[in-house]
Amino acid sequence: MIDFADDAQDLIAGYRRFRARRYREARDLFHNLRDGQQPATMIIACADSRADPAMIFDAAPGELFTVRNVAALVPPYDESGGLHGVSAALEFAVTRLQVKQIVVMGHGGCGGIAASLAAAADRPIGRFIAPWVELAADARDAVLGDPSIPRSDWQEAVEHGAVGQSLKNLTSFPFVRSAYERGDLSMDGAWFSIGKGELHWRDPDTGAFSVVAAEDTQIDQDNKI
Repeated sequence: MIDFADDAQDLIAGYRRFRARRYREARDLFHNLRDGQQPATMIIACADSRADPAMIFDAAPGELFTVRNVAALVPPYDESGGLHGVSAALEFAVTRLQVKQIVVMGHGGCGGIAASLAAAADRPIGRFIAPWVELAADARDAVLGDPSIPRSDWQEAVEHGAVGQSLKNLTSFPFVRSAYERGDLSMDGAWFSIGKGELHWRDPDTGAFSVVAAEDTQIDQDNKI
C-alpha cells in the first residue's frame, strides 16, 4: 500500500470520490474517449483556481479543449525559437482537432491583470510573470490613458481589454485566420464574475460585455405551456 504524504490526502480523497461517483456514472463515456477526442470548442482561460471552465460551462470530459495560463493571454504569432506552449496548443486544436469555436475567457480579480497594472507602476512582479503579462500591455495602457475610466474600474476594464487583445492576437496565426475566413471557426470572448457567478459575453462589434441570462427564457416559456 502506498503511503501518501499528508499534503496529498485531499487529492487522494477527491480521486476516490471521483471513482465512486462521477466515474461510475460516466464509465461508458470514458471508455469511448480512451482512443481519442473530438471537442468542438477550445477554451483559453486563466490558471486561477476559482474560474474552472469545465464547471462554468457544465462540460463533460471530451467537450472542451482547454488551455489555462496566467490571465488567459494569447501571444501573437511568432516563429522565432522558444517554447510556445499556447501556440502549440492552438495549432493542435485548429489544424488537428479542427475545433469549431475558440473562446477566450477572462475573469474578475485576475492576479495576472493586477500584475500588469503593478508593472505599469514600476512595482516588482516576478521574473517570469513580468514579460508574460506584457502581452496585455496595449489593453492596459489604453485603459490607463482613458480619463473617463475611474481608477476603481481599471482592473475590470483591463480584464475586458485583455480578452480583446488575445482575440486580436489569435488572428495573427495564419491557420486560425484561414479557418475563420473559411467560416470553419468562430472566435468569442467571455468574462466570468467569480463573486456573482455570472458569465459575461463579449460583443464582437463593440467589445462590450453583457451578462448572459442564467436561465433559458425559451425553455422557461415552453415549460409553462
